[in-house]
Amino acid sequence: MREFADIVELFASLVDRLKKGTLTLDAGLDTIVRRISWDELAYLDDRKGALEESYDFWKGIAPSTILAKKISKKQLYSQSQVFPDFVYKVRERDGRLIHGSLLETKDTSGSGISSFNSTIPTQTKSLQEIDALNNKVIVSRVASVKDGLLADAPEYYSFQRRCFYFIRTFKNSPKVKLSLVDGSFFETLPKDRLISQMFLNILEQHRVRNKLDVSLQALDEIKKVLAQITDQAIIAGSQSIERASIKPRLRIMAEVNPEGNPHSRHYPEIKENTVNFILPERLYTQELGSYLRERVPGLNESRIQHKRNGKYAVFYYKMD
Repeated sequence: MREFADIVELFASLVDRLKKGTLTLDAGLDTIVRRISWDELAYLDDRKGALEESYDFWKGIAPSTILAKKISKKQLYSQSQVFPDFVYKVRERDGRLIHGSLLETKDTSGSGISSFNSTIPTQTKSLQEIDALNNKVIVSRVASVKDGLLADAPEYYSFQRRCFYFIRTFKNSPKVKLSLVDGSFFETLPKDRLISQMFLNILEQHRVRNKLDVSLQALDEIKKVLAQITDQAIIAGSQSIERASIKPRLRIMAEVNPEGNPHSRHYPEIKENTVNFILPERLYTQELGSYLRERVPGLNESRIQHKRNGKYAVFYYKMD
């Protein structure tokens, strides 16, 4: 629980505020996170939108500190439009970093989850990976300002932060479902294997469509080479090509299979008009269960069998 206590607190506070009526299920997802977690955020993508709601992300921070991190005036109150939407502040416990969760929002009026347009969803990512994938360093620079002295830790930029996705389907409908979902729900294959298999599939489709006469031995050798193409950061980088007047780069997008959507018909345990916290059963502890039941009277628990990735624990609250 301590590893992702920041998201646990987000869930508990969300349900509490919904019960009290200070938040509603149709409130903007960014607004919900800002209102609950404002003091715990190390990075906020839409700093412009926050300011318009009277949330000054840089309040109380000396201009010299911001300047030292090479954050420009233009970037101070802009929407960077990179992954993720939010980064929580890290904490230190027993000489190591904890918390620092990553949170990405997904909001739709239908039953599906909108595409992942910038990164492949995973269980964890580091700031190093995020900067490489975004081809920008804005996330790590902003986060390091907010994390203060903890950003000087040797492992700060390589520290693996747990990824969560804040998902709402059937927005503004009686069938609304709102869930905080651990990234492992979407990462049913290791990222490296997924990327290499994608290129192998593309090769095979071209071979069949173009009726390429390729020997089995040659095909095996090609597959061995393509199986080494696994680094999304390299794939996403601009490529300099001799005599080319442009630098092409590949942007991998991902769509969610119905079996990978916790709000789909495959998971009837996730009911309409509910708020849910979904995490792999291996992360469930008695400490976590006891804490949430104490914080949220009337909270329910269930288990779902992921169609491709084992059992998941679900904490949920049914709204009236």
